[in-house]
Amino acid sequence: MTNKFDYISIKTEYGKQFASENLNLQPNHKIFIMKMRIYHAMIASSLFFAGCSDNIDENLPETDQGTGLPPVETNAANTNYSPAFPGQTRVNGVKTVTPYQVTSLATSLSSPWGITSMPDGRLLITQKGGTMRIATSTGTLSNAITGIPAVNSSGQGGLLGVCLDPQFSSNRMIYWVFSENVAGGNQTSVAKGKLSASETAIENATVIYRANPSANVGTLHYGGRIVFDNTGNLLVSTGERSDLSTRPLAQSVTAALGKILRITKDGTPAAGNPTFTQSGALPELYSIGHRNPQGLAIHPVTGELWQSEHGPRGGDEINRVQGGANYGWPTITYGIEYSGATIGAGIQQQTGMQQPAYYWDPVISPSGITFYRGNNIPEWQNNLFIAALSGKHIARLVIQNNVVVGEERLLADENQRFRDITQGTDNALYAVTDEGRLYRIRKQ
Repeated sequence: MTNKFDYISIKTEYGKQFASENLNLQPNHKIFIMKMRIYHAMIASSLFFAGCSDNIDENLPETDQGTGLPPVETNAANTNYSPAFPGQTRVNGVKTVTPYQVTSLATSLSSPWGITSMPDGRLLITQKGGTMRIATSTGTLSNAITGIPAVNSSGQGGLLGVCLDPQFSSNRMIYWVFSENVAGGNQTSVAKGKLSASETAIENATVIYRANPSANVGTLHYGGRIVFDNTGNLLVSTGERSDLSTRPLAQSVTAALGKILRITKDGTPAAGNPTFTQSGALPELYSIGHRNPQGLAIHPVTGELWQSEHGPRGGDEINRVQGGANYGWPTITYGIEYSGATIGAGIQQQTGMQQPAYYWDPVISPSGITFYRGNNIPEWQNNLFIAALSGKHIARLVIQNNVVVGEERLLADENQRFRDITQGTDNALYAVTDEGRLYRIRKQ
């Protein structure tokens, strides 16, 4: 049921801690179901449901069309923690009314981790073991692309997130994140290189950034997503490496662990980064207080950064990331230790720390994310799609005015650990799974 690369046990004060992306523990606690009605002030933001009313329950009030279903999560929560605001968890369900089709295009990828769309409609895919492959929109796979610096593929490590230079059509530059063996242990690193004309190798691969300090504490929580922002700089997510000795570094501005970083194409701190006032603050920091962030996406309308993050036992998060903000880990969390013990003081709110826009308990293990920018399926426009690992589905979140107002689970019957998702140039969604599959989701 779990992927052999990711189900790792390591020592903690209670004897075991597991990779959060592999657990969906459900003890016999009371079922905690949050049912809320959608605020009437959001009517103006729900226009993308127009034209679909013939297919929606006419008994629902106008503001609830498409969002009047029960929450999709029905299993018991791990905690009795209360959300900070209505709809922060277990929001009402939604259901896509436009007919769509799901096609399994390929089944022979080797532990794919990242996927991004190429200008000509093909897809560039990273494989955990250290190679890349190109897939056509019909699923034909290239041979493995080589020339990539060696990765440490143990545990959750390997060749991770990938993105293309905005000028890829002319410069053929690719940027990626990987787990690297270095003096003192291993770490999350960022590299770049040029795709050869033959598309068989990466030329002049160069490591442009290393998230210090390195740590010899295991092979968990590297983070690993990378995207370009609207100014042409790179945003990179790093994990806090899971161990109790490194966990507090998520709150330290002198360490690059448990952070969102903003760097140039050469790996230097980007101009205009927020200023953290504490002594010794790294100039590349964009936000702090993250656990294991494996998804980054830019909102197509606001240009803001959104992020997915693995919680421990409960407390998976979706965050709207603001520069200079602190997202709380490990001081505040909606999860608990895998042993069942509270984390820290067992609090969920603290002044100066941001609340997640949405969270899950029990976990779904959210990995790669993407916003739907197309209009092929009208009600999906500007929705956030999340590849869920232990949840074994693709989560669709309807977001209005930065508030999650509906959730749907797609492709749950495929029984796959979804690792990443992107939108193609054809307006279809493409997703990869740990089991080696490539899916296409598009209008029927």
